[in-house]
Amino acid sequence: MTPLPSVTLIATGGTIAGAAASDTDTTTYTAGALPVATLLEAVPQLASIATLQVEQPFSIDSKDADERCWLTLRRRAAEALARQETDGLVILHGTDTLEETAYFLARTLDPCGKAVVLTGAMRPATALSADGPMNLLDAVSVAADPGACGKGVLVCFDRKLYDARSLRKRHTSALDAFDGGECGPCGHLAPLRFERCSEPARPLAAVPDDASGLPRVEVLYVAAGSRPDLLTCAIQAGARGLVLALPGNGSLPDVWHPAVRAATASGVPVVRASRCASGRVSPHPVDARTGTRPCGACSPAAARIDLMLELLAASGPSASGQTP
Repeated sequence: MTPLPSVTLIATGGTIAGAAASDTDTTTYTAGALPVATLLEAVPQLASIATLQVEQPFSIDSKDADERCWLTLRRRAAEALARQETDGLVILHGTDTLEETAYFLARTLDPCGKAVVLTGAMRPATALSADGPMNLLDAVSVAADPGACGKGVLVCFDRKLYDARSLRKRHTSALDAFDGGECGPCGHLAPLRFERCSEPARPLAAVPDDASGLPRVEVLYVAAGSRPDLLTCAIQAGARGLVLALPGNGSLPDVWHPAVRAATASGVPVVRASRCASGRVSPHPVDARTGTRPCGACSPAAARIDLMLELLAASGPSASGQTP
């Protein structure tokens, strides 16, 4: 008899492990309240798909995730993938910041030719028609499938697959809360099929194994009439880089030009991103005048991660524990 694939499951809390006082309550609940064993008991079908090795480095509401969580998760994922017996990896994560964790892992984690799949849920485990069990079953099915190897870091949600590098959370509460921006899904479940890879391959960013933090980068949302003293305050508070979520195609208001120019001249990089849900931010003559740079197709959150990793690389070995 052919042995089942071995899949490592790393649980981190989130809504998929959430519990509420009522089974009709889908908004007021405690995320990460249930142990991972309880989640597995709800999906007995997993036993026929893979042999699971379960880990839980922390259990939090993902709104409270930070770069220390990313680094811990990356280390645990790398250790699991390095084990010869591991065929695939599933990470359970809260949806509030799932796109950021997924993007960080896509930029820094070597899948070792194996499947890496993140998933979560929009309804707590105690809810009627909870979506977590199906998402969990689908994610393990993908991680156990040889066809998912070499596809990079994937996110499995609502029976669709997304490239982690193009993932967006588009809705606050819908079960199909995620999309792939202009790229769309890169695959579907039932049956499992891959349509395409949404993003071109990109070199991994190096992160020291002993890193305890990342350089501080803040995102500033620039609305009509927003003042540039926000930028000055962020730098004074310790930000080493800034991403501006700007109107339209990363349009920088004239009143911001002097402050941005002063920031970039002092060595603080400033990236132009867009408040729009999709689309690229293109190069513009303002970049030459102010020292900014466009983020391309990245969301503001993804552009922030890119800048954090760039600053980490520029800082050298001493950067591993220097940022709050």
